[in-house]
Amino acid sequence: MADTATRSKPSSRGAAKSRRVRSSGGGPFAGESPELLRDYFHQMTLIRRFEERAAQGYTQAKIGGYCHLNLGEEATVVGLMSALRKTDYLFTNYREHGYAIAKGIEPGRVMAELYGRTTGTSKGWGGSMHMFDVESRLLGGYGIVGGQIPLATGAALAIDYRGGDEVVMCQMGDGTTNIGAFHESLNIAALWNLPVVFVVINNYLGMGTTVEKSSAESELYKRAVAYNMHGERVDGNDVIAVRDVATRLVERARETGAPALLEATSQRLKGHSVVDPAKYRSEEDNAKARAADPVYNFRSQLIENGVLDEDGAAEIEQKAQADADAAVAFADDSPHPDVSTLFDYTYATAVANDSRRLPADPVF
Repeated sequence: MADTATRSKPSSRGAAKSRRVRSSGGGPFAGESPELLRDYFHQMTLIRRFEERAAQGYTQAKIGGYCHLNLGEEATVVGLMSALRKTDYLFTNYREHGYAIAKGIEPGRVMAELYGRTTGTSKGWGGSMHMFDVESRLLGGYGIVGGQIPLATGAALAIDYRGGDEVVMCQMGDGTTNIGAFHESLNIAALWNLPVVFVVINNYLGMGTTVEKSSAESELYKRAVAYNMHGERVDGNDVIAVRDVATRLVERARETGAPALLEATSQRLKGHSVVDPAKYRSEEDNAKARAADPVYNFRSQLIENGVLDEDGAAEIEQKAQADADAAVAFADDSPHPDVSTLFDYTYATAVANDSRRLPADPVF
């Protein structure tokens, strides 16, 4: 573990409040609320079904541009989002559909954004890679690798400057740890003691290149050492483990301002994007990923430990499928943006001589 002593400083941040709901019982879920565990299973299953419908929509040409799915990463997504308060901020990369749902955005609005409809989170102009929602404090959705990291660090600086008690979580893929913005941002966050938790989702492949072939240090959490920052690694297939370590690091940042680097190992079940056949993976690698399927394994664990029975699990799965189907129906029934609105959000405020000329319009 890469670790340094926690640096405390005067702060107006409120004391951490536990979101854990405890109950009696033994086994791997000792102290966990059965209702909460069932909710985690529903969220994970909903994300799985949503992403399957998104893949279907892409093949039907209802979704344009690029589309990257959270298939196989559901436990990581739900565990991380369970660690945040509604007032905390989230910055993500382009693989963010599941995060948007788990952060509290209606699945229909997320699917409508994928479909490019006006009811989407960015009114249909952002698409799959650019989710944004002020109310839920999801501030992107970034298509540029690492583009979110300096902005997340800046948001943490703003919180610190105002003396707020919010925390920023900044999610990224393993390949992002090799770009300059990653190192610059971690350095500033550590120097200025900013309340931000950087989370690396290590699915062992930066597009098609393994971590071992792209990173001199393949255990990515150890990179925190270079910045005198706390770092940890967690099994991303274990929703409870992810939630617990993320909660601890988030509340640590809330109380002291100390940033942290969390690495969650979580294999994706499909290629880098919907159109990637993932031929760079061996059958052995694919079998290993399928065996680690977090949704299937969590379902089995809940049944084995008496939290669910087969009928209860099937009921939750049916509801998740219905929710995903409803999201598709909502997106299908939503209107496309009007061409006249194409330039509405080019600038935040009015700009003199702002050109709104379309490709077919005359120059003068």
